[in-house]
Amino acid sequence: MAERAYWSPLPQLMRQVAARTTVAWRDGAALDGHAFAARAAAFRAALSAAPGARWVLHCEDTFEFAAALFGAWHAGKRVIVPGDAQPDTLGRLRALGDGFLGDLPGALVVPPVEAIDPWDELDPATTTLVVQTSGTSGEPLAIPKSLAQLDAEVHALERRFGTLSDTGLAPVNQDLDAPDDAALYGEPAGAGEDVRVWATVSHQHIYGLLFRVLWPLAAGRAFEARRLEWPEQIAQSLTGAAVLVSSPAHLARLPDTLDWSGARAALRAVFSSGGPLSADAAGNACALLGTSPVEVYGSSETGGVAWRQRARHGDTWQPLPGVVFRIVDDALEVQSPHLPDTSWFRTADRALPAGDGMDGFELLGRSDRVVKIGEKRVSLTAIEQRLRATGDVAQARAWMLEADDRPVVVAELTAAGRRKLQTLGKHALVDELRAALLQGIERLALPRRWRFVDAMPVNAQGKTPLGALAALFRPTRPALTWDVVEASHATARIDVGAELAAFDGHFPGQPVLPGIAQVDWAIRWGRERFGIVAPFSRIEQLKFQRPVAPGTPLEAEWHWQAATATLRFELRSALGVHSSGRAVFAQGGGMA
Repeated sequence: MAERAYWSPLPQLMRQVAARTTVAWRDGAALDGHAFAARAAAFRAALSAAPGARWVLHCEDTFEFAAALFGAWHAGKRVIVPGDAQPDTLGRLRALGDGFLGDLPGALVVPPVEAIDPWDELDPATTTLVVQTSGTSGEPLAIPKSLAQLDAEVHALERRFGTLSDTGLAPVNQDLDAPDDAALYGEPAGAGEDVRVWATVSHQHIYGLLFRVLWPLAAGRAFEARRLEWPEQIAQSLTGAAVLVSSPAHLARLPDTLDWSGARAALRAVFSSGGPLSADAAGNACALLGTSPVEVYGSSETGGVAWRQRARHGDTWQPLPGVVFRIVDDALEVQSPHLPDTSWFRTADRALPAGDGMDGFELLGRSDRVVKIGEKRVSLTAIEQRLRATGDVAQARAWMLEADDRPVVVAELTAAGRRKLQTLGKHALVDELRAALLQGIERLALPRRWRFVDAMPVNAQGKTPLGALAALFRPTRPALTWDVVEASHATARIDVGAELAAFDGHFPGQPVLPGIAQVDWAIRWGRERFGIVAPFSRIEQLKFQRPVAPGTPLEAEWHWQAATATLRFELRSALGVHSSGRAVFAQGGGMA
């Protein structure tokens, strides 16, 4: 494939990048190619002098991350890219890497260099990195990637999406050197500096790594060094010509109360990956942002496989350039230059060929989400689909916890579901959902433990790691349902389940809720409900009258007196009052 003068294959990138006027933007300031080359050279020098071949890289700043990545590659190092920097993750990676780079504790100190030595061309076969999966379906996996695979993928992205218009995708079968093929988001005469690539996802995941770092660098398009975290930032930040690299978790929660006119005028394209975007979410995002999101399907193992715009393709996925697919026993298999060899890769996704003569496929859910319960095969995906069909559940995740013989469920409720939870209570709502599941799920497979959340927990990639969901079943505070909410008075029902971490070790064989936990909950909830920001001063009139056993249905009541900065609380059940007291806060601290 012929290449334009502005295109830099990744192995040769550092030979050409210094001449670029703008590589990235940070806090409104342009960062040029010389600054990028100088920072990459500093990492190259520091790592060349450091022992060890494997280095763990985690940076919040995308410019710093990219410079460290290329500096490490040119120092002959293998780079390990974790999805997060949580203590458990770093503990696991200490055994895999020889040192840390970036924002990690004990990271290598990288001083600036006086001069930049010439850059060699990287060997695509031996230059590698390892990406860590996000752990959405179990333990994170380490996936090695060669530079040859990554370079092939950015070429495929440019070939498919290198021509976009204000109204969506233009013809996409042109070569990079075709004279009428405009660059992504505008003519690249100025090395692509007229467009800015913004993102809500992290570059620590393969999707963000490709779309935020490697593809923009190869194509000469400037990227934002800072990640957008909130819808307000998206609405306010996008100016000029812009592209947004996002995910279903972010795009499905764009509020229509914000002014999106500036973003609509700036956006040339919106990309989404990490999971399918529902038809409703895609339509809402299109209405607010002025362009139908381009969804990209793939995984850390396969790289990009296919794409679609729901406004054009509905449920059908179109293969990316160079990707060949087949369906064997309902399972999707792919061949691709994004894979380490030419073998067929069997995915965990079920699929069927597209209808109406379209060249593509539709996804039917994951095939690896079938578990055996009492010798019966149970589809966890079917449980999630049936819950969503009730109208009370917006999203659901069902899986098997290690200590359970039944599935557990975390459900994000719709507005109707939240009203039921408020009026009927958790147990009644669970009974309704279990009854709906019985229409297609055997009783022995009904979920035993449930958690209802306002929104699914997501990481910086917009994904929901299984570890974050599992943590909901060992919470430090119980679920709370507010009944009365007034300016200085509130009441609530508390679900004191046996899974609460507060019961650990207190006491074996006869668990009792510690008094300190009751006081902590009462004060924390009081602060949140009445907006108390004043420092805590003391506790008065504290009484513990009855023990609280697991499963006790508690009722709580608070009275806030702003004039004296005191919060009275009482926890009771059908047995009577369990605890009560008065928390006193510093005078003059006020409310939020």
